[in-house]
Amino acid sequence: MPLLQKIPIRYHNSDLIPIEPIAKGDWIDLRAAEDVVLKAGETYRISLGVSMQLPAGYEAHVRPRSSTHKTWHIILTNSMGVIDNSYCGDNDIWFFEAFATSDTEIHVNDRICQFRIVE
Repeated sequence: MPLLQKIPIRYHNSDLIPIEPIAKGDWIDLRAAEDVVLKAGETYRISLGVSMQLPAGYEAHVRPRSSTHKTWHIILTNSMGVIDNSYCGDNDIWFFEAFATSDTEIHVNDRICQFRIVE
């Protein structure tokens, strides 16, 4: 059984499409859990609408998808988000720290980033 299927995931937006395990590769898409309008030069923490209880000794690496900047003109401000297993409470919601390089709109369920779980 893949590791993701063993991890409890809490969704904080009932409209969010559930995370789907993938058959090939290590990276899994995450979606925006809110509608956001940004002007060029603005920063904003976009909610990804999930909390997870990662196993002891594991962490999640969150990165933009290859099409994120091209599609929404946003970049991840901290290059890569690292979420360790201590960030696991019901209110420890995952975020995408966005910086807009142009005016943009992001909508609920837009696939703006991806993650993988590493030991």
